Amino acid sequence: MKTIYTSNAPAAIGPYSQAIQAGNLLFASGQVPLSPQTGQVVGSSITEQAEQVMRNIGAILTEAGTDFTHVVKTTCFLADMADFAAFNQVYAQYFTGKPARSCVAVKSLPKDVLCEVEVIAVTQ
Repeated sequence: MKTIYTSNAPAAIGPYSQAIQAGNLLFASGQVPLSPQTGQVVGSSITEQAEQVMRNIGAILTEAGTDFTHVVKTTCFLADMADFAAFNQVYAQYFTGKPARSCVAVKSLPKDVLCEVEVIAVTQ
């Protein structure tokens, strides 16, 4: 197993890694809309926050030598299912290969953000 870390995505805010590569699979921890530079929440709308989440995921995928087209599974967490359609508009721009997905509403997310996404990807 190999730990994946990049300064282009937020540092872990707990006892976990940004991602772990095991063989040719990458398991990325859930990403929330934090700025890698400041650690602060980026944006107040679901669209702004989802965009930051995707930037963070993209940075981790790049560090592992892969990209969005190699993501095979996502798990998405929304603070409010009323944001589902707006979240999907951002999501669809990045996950063009339409990986398998689960999307659930949860009571709350770290730092009271509106969304969190974790991915499993194949590395190249």
